[in-house]
Amino acid sequence: MEFKFSEKKIEFDKVLNSLDQFVIDFTSILNNLNIKYVLVSGYVSILFGRARASEDIDIIIEKIDPARFKVLWNEIYKEFECIITENPEEAYGEYLLNDNSIRFSRKGVYLPNMEVKFPKTTLDFSALQNKLEVRMNGYHLFVSPLEQQIAFKLMLGSDKDIEDARHLYKMFKDKLDIPLLLEFNRKIKVVDQFNKYIK
Repeated sequence: MEFKFSEKKIEFDKVLNSLDQFVIDFTSILNNLNIKYVLVSGYVSILFGRARASEDIDIIIEKIDPARFKVLWNEIYKEFECIITENPEEAYGEYLLNDNSIRFSRKGVYLPNMEVKFPKTTLDFSALQNKLEVRMNGYHLFVSPLEQQIAFKLMLGSDKDIEDARHLYKMFKDKLDIPLLLEFNRKIKVVDQFNKYIK
């Protein structure tokens, strides 16, 4: 894959897999409704060429009011379904507002699923505010800043997460904001992990 970089934007083409298409179809709904969102965690590495499977996609959406959520729910339900609850009021009031996620899959198929949540941590708000725009095969989506993503995966610390971090660093090391990456390492307290696994 060849990447074209500009400020806070990456453009590239790839052979889309079924997971990519799932993400494109879901995020297109958010784009059409002008709802801010950011894709985080494992899918970011997969998006940029890491060869591994994933059963769920993590996405943070801006905190919206109940009326706007109902509009979003109705649009999502044209193609997807919630595998947690079929009641939009329950999904909003008992899950999202209580810092719990809800999951959507294609109708009749439970995997993969999109794990949706409102921002609740400093890292969540940072990812949403400083998201990176991606243009993939002409499609439009947003992901967590790569510097934050690398540090976050090191914090999670499983073999899979460390390899995700290593993949992103190797792919983009010449384009990363290294001072920002080091700042995230300090904030998230993964300096030792970075020096051990990445540097």
